[in-house]
Amino acid sequence: MSLPPERASELKQIIQDHLIRMDIHGKIREVLAETVKDDQGPTHRPLSEADFLNALQRRGIIDDVMKDLHFSIGKHTDAENGSQPRPAGQPVEKNVPQLGNTNIDPSRRYLYLQVLGGKAFLEHLQEPEPLPGQVCSTFTLYLHFRNQRFHSKPVPCACEPDLKEGFLLEIHREGVGKCSTMADSTSMLSMCDPVHLVLVKTNTSSETTLVSSYFLDWRTILSSFSGKTCFAVELMGVGSESKVPAGVLTVSLELYPPLTETLNSDIISTQQSLERQKTAEKERLFLVYAKQWWREFLEIHPSHQSKMVKIFAQDENGINRPVCSYVRVLRAGRLLESPRQAARFVSLMAHERAPVVGGGNKQEQWCTLMAFLCRGKGDCEDHATLLCSLLLGFGLDAYVCVGTKNKGTAHTWVLTRGTDGSITFWESLTAHRYLHQAIDPDAPPLAPQPKPSSPYRTVGCVFNHQTFLANCQSSDSVALCVFDFQNQSRWKAMSIDALKSVCAPGSTTSLPPLPPLCAPSLDAAAASNRLELEMRFLVSEQRKDLELGTVWDDHLSYLLSSSLSAYELERCTGVSCGNEEFQDAVRRAVPDGHTFKGFPIHFLHHNARRAFATCLRSPFCEEIVCCRGDHVRLAVRVRVFVYPENACAVWLMFACTYRSVL
Repeated sequence: MSLPPERASELKQIIQDHLIRMDIHGKIREVLAETVKDDQGPTHRPLSEADFLNALQRRGIIDDVMKDLHFSIGKHTDAENGSQPRPAGQPVEKNVPQLGNTNIDPSRRYLYLQVLGGKAFLEHLQEPEPLPGQVCSTFTLYLHFRNQRFHSKPVPCACEPDLKEGFLLEIHREGVGKCSTMADSTSMLSMCDPVHLVLVKTNTSSETTLVSSYFLDWRTILSSFSGKTCFAVELMGVGSESKVPAGVLTVSLELYPPLTETLNSDIISTQQSLERQKTAEKERLFLVYAKQWWREFLEIHPSHQSKMVKIFAQDENGINRPVCSYVRVLRAGRLLESPRQAARFVSLMAHERAPVVGGGNKQEQWCTLMAFLCRGKGDCEDHATLLCSLLLGFGLDAYVCVGTKNKGTAHTWVLTRGTDGSITFWESLTAHRYLHQAIDPDAPPLAPQPKPSSPYRTVGCVFNHQTFLANCQSSDSVALCVFDFQNQSRWKAMSIDALKSVCAPGSTTSLPPLPPLCAPSLDAAAASNRLELEMRFLVSEQRKDLELGTVWDDHLSYLLSSSLSAYELERCTGVSCGNEEFQDAVRRAVPDGHTFKGFPIHFLHHNARRAFATCLRSPFCEEIVCCRGDHVRLAVRVRVFVYPENACAVWLMFACTYRSVL
């Protein structure tokens, strides 16, 4: 982004006036004279530009100049309010701070990361060059760094994709009373938080695919005398392709303002090596403990070998991590108002098993939270760990359950325990809730027993961010299970200290940082209007092919809104309301002697043609769209409900009225 000539001239004049008011030339002459005088000694050497700049820095001249010159990179909101602290989707496009609405604090340090392009994405070697205006598959790069999230503009998929973006990342100095202090090289050396890069492909049907998930250690910049460095990042695939390169990104890093004192590259390498050794030792000790714990669990009863006790799980990069590390306490700020709304949000993330080449069992892939949110879909484990994290954030005693469903297929869901001892199951894929009441096998034969209400068959273990419990009961049947976690004869617990050593935030450098949820950027009203117009066009075209005319009833279309709103409210709260008013309004709107037909349907995407094709597979919808008769009037209404991460609940309703013929 470049300034127009008139704005550039205005900016230069403002800076020039400011420097004149400060008498900057006089101050520079004074510093230059002192520097030359100090340089006259037995170790005399030529005065360099760096020496002079250091002298200006020591005297505070540069700080005085910058104090009243405020720069900005655009709007940002606090992550507690649900949005990233920097303008996601509006990255900086040059290696200088941009003018705007948000001031850059001259007392704080920033890392400017530039992606200069991609190459060697061999899967797209034969991809043709897209024509102007042509819809094509795209790459989008997502970043997360220390509670800040960004994303690039979508670019067409190619062997050498034109991924060229800049992102200004703020580096916070940790510690009480130091939040506004500029981070120096020593303090930044101890910041092991990586920059998480996630590359996602979106095809022409809006389907997303996770291409790569990479953790970039940015601290090599601390040894650069120029304050800049440029290198290639080899992105690996995910899942079964985690050992195969997906492509290469050229990345440039720059610190702003530059460091006055850099670190030796050997110091940085030593620090990274020590961190890896410390992490490896903690993981080794936990593995030794987990093996011993598992042996003790099997000694309780030989049948425990067949129970689904999941201690480790592979992430998208094929790395084995304790399952407890996939759950964190996650607060959504003001983006989500209640646990049930959180469950609705998680259910709107599409369900898709990890892709696998060939047959056999499904590919195991528990995604990191950042990769799951960017991709917008995942398996039941991804949904369950996210829902459990959100419920913990709302103060509930929540756990992820690992077991099977009624058909014997492996499944995960969420459990919450009330203070009164009640047990509630939460299905993360649908947001349905089930109150659990265990069957007492020792009760008299004629004693009334509760009927199983949930679709779950067995449970092998439960866990959250600091607890792991294996089911020791004689039967792992959910219907017979008693969820009394304090009873050691029913549940075998892992050591809390052992779990903290590898799962607590900051315990190891291999733990992915927890990203904040992003506020939706999609305008719900605009998306609803657009989809509705597209649906009207598709219906008209469909009827035109059948040589049928189309007459729209705008009033009836508007009345359908209340029904769609009631459907979404019921999904969020479990309470049905508003249907009586809708039925009364329809009765008033339909003329005497006419018949009304309606067909509601729900989608997790907003691709009109894809949705219309799905609707026509239903004979009820086809009967409405292709309605023949006397005085046929058609209506369609679309309501898009937007949640964090642009997760959408799209409700669509087709309706028609026609004169009944006896």
